[in-house]
Amino acid sequence: MARLIEKYKTEITPELKEKFSYRNPHQVPTVRKIIVSMGVGSAVENKSHVESAAKDLTVVTGQKAVVTKAKQSIAGFRLREGMPIGCMTTLRGVRMFEFLDRLIAVVLPRIRDFRGLRDKFDGHGNFSLGLTEQSLFPEIDLDRVEFTQGMNITIVTSAQTDAEGRALLAGFGMPFRQPNQEN
Repeated sequence: MARLIEKYKTEITPELKEKFSYRNPHQVPTVRKIIVSMGVGSAVENKSHVESAAKDLTVVTGQKAVVTKAKQSIAGFRLREGMPIGCMTTLRGVRMFEFLDRLIAVVLPRIRDFRGLRDKFDGHGNFSLGLTEQSLFPEIDLDRVEFTQGMNITIVTSAQTDAEGRALLAGFGMPFRQPNQEN
């Protein structure tokens, strides 16, 4: 079983129950899913970039990535409806907690000049962050990287408010910036 699942059951749940005075244990927020996506803008010129990005995303998440296609045509971007333009995967269960553990313990500390994450939540307790390159993950072989590609990571929680979502993710060890460190 993933380390963070045990931590959630033994440490985080009692802390959140006490902090937000929940009466029912089912009120305690949890992480529902993590969505990892890559938008490949260079796919318009070179279609193999989408396949390469999907391969990298599959290696990083441990789950096969789905290629996403353009929903509408945009002439300014030379984009036609149905063209492959990115890839994504949705993680749930044990894989989700293992990915979150690797993100917090390995990937975020590898970011150059990292001072913590801004706590920008969506108003419903969900958190999104962006990474500038896929090579931050140790699973990626740097010799086989064709091009550097960023990715978006969205952590969807069952929290009702941003304060509950922040407390949940901080309990897992997510390194948020201190309020006086906003620059």
